[in-house]
Amino acid sequence: MAHLQTPIGSGFGPSSTASEVLAGIDLSGKAAIVTGGYSGIGTETTRALRAAGARVIVPARDTHKARQALNGIDVELAAMDLASPSSIDAFAAGVVASGQPVHLLINSAGVMACPLTRDARGYELQFATNHLGHYQLAARLWPALLLAQGARVIALSSLGHRYAPVDIDDANFERREYDRWVAYGQSKTANALFALALDARGKAHGVRAFSVHPGRIATDLARHMSVEELQKIGALDEHGQPVVDLDRGMKSPAQGAATSVWAATSAQLDNLGGAYCEDCDIAALAPEEQTTAPGSASIASGVRPWAVDPLAAERLWTLSEKLTGVGV
Repeated sequence: MAHLQTPIGSGFGPSSTASEVLAGIDLSGKAAIVTGGYSGIGTETTRALRAAGARVIVPARDTHKARQALNGIDVELAAMDLASPSSIDAFAAGVVASGQPVHLLINSAGVMACPLTRDARGYELQFATNHLGHYQLAARLWPALLLAQGARVIALSSLGHRYAPVDIDDANFERREYDRWVAYGQSKTANALFALALDARGKAHGVRAFSVHPGRIATDLARHMSVEELQKIGALDEHGQPVVDLDRGMKSPAQGAATSVWAATSAQLDNLGGAYCEDCDIAALAPEEQTTAPGSASIASGVRPWAVDPLAAERLWTLSEKLTGVGV
């Protein structure tokens, strides 16, 4: 595992923005799909990719909200809800039927720290939305990713992966007590393991995958947290405004989108894949003794070994196939 998580010295860092990372990169003729591409980090990801010449498709649960948020940005909108398998299938079927390749799939949508909620299948919502929905989307888009002959899939993980590994035996909290932060941490670990397992399947076909920690950014993702909670961890100032403080890992949305677009486009990552990235570089393994309490203000960097474990990735992939009925 250690060799996979070796920083490469990209030349970028915590202060880099998405537009700086893409400076000089021409994405004309490339198609990108950005889930959550109309909110927070996703909006900045969409903006930067479009400015670099990519055709950008944004699937949205609320297309009206998406249209307003992306006003002035020339993108294509389509209906899709990550918590609805039929919605995912319909969106992906339309993309595949077009016969056009998908060069970039950036899975930026998500939910965080919500009360216990279950989807129509009975699956816990954070695991179902953050992981299973994106897993199913990538699987259904597989023919279009193969057509690209050089696609990249980016899964937005988080520092929150440190809160918990994936409980393969009870991923949906059917037997253990629900904890919103443990559930979030599990889903973010799942994002990293998904990228590792997808890359193992795709590299022989030109499909590579990476997971990324975008940084700590106060966006609508935190809608289930109170202002007081966000101020306690330093995400909001005394006036309720988002804090940008790179010394504490607090970034602007444009800085938060940088690692996603770097992992999606950088030639420095050619012939690499499966790694967890942060601050526009491959992250180092976190020391075993480091701990991170759920919901804490910790700024520790690096990836926990449980999120880049190939055996755990394969176990999660098998579970995901079973729960969704979809495979690659």
